[in-house]
Amino acid sequence: MFNKFAVAATAVLGMSSMFMGAAALPTNATEITARSINPAGTHTGQDLTVDIGLGACGWWNSNTEWVAAISHELFDGWPGYAGGNPNNNPVCTTPHTADITYNGKTIRVGIVDRCEGCALWDVDLSPSAFQALAPLSAGRLYGATWHFN
Repeated sequence: MFNKFAVAATAVLGMSSMFMGAAALPTNATEITARSINPAGTHTGQDLTVDIGLGACGWWNSNTEWVAAISHELFDGWPGYAGGNPNNNPVCTTPHTADITYNGKTIRVGIVDRCEGCALWDVDLSPSAFQALAPLSAGRLYGATWHFN
């Protein structure tokens, strides 16, 4: 019995001393600041294809439309967006388009969604937009370049 108690007490004391030296966590939201990303310029990333439906901007789109989702980092860091309802993000309230170039072909897509699994400069394309650049069997378009209009 004593051994079980001693082991438990040692574990608790060891854990509490481990946390005593830890840095303090933010106590309110004002201590955490949003990062704003400059979307200007030409970007290089991977382009993928996904089925389209209700996007973060609050619009229903279809697989036959030339539309895209930008990365969650870019969407959430968009200049003028303070978080909260994504429908109120300036990328949505003032419709934005992007020109995407791959293998000598360029298309224009509307930005309608946010991609949680994308790296900063990756773009998810509707199947029809993807097929305008390459067959769906390509899976990913490595090295595609794009810019906002």
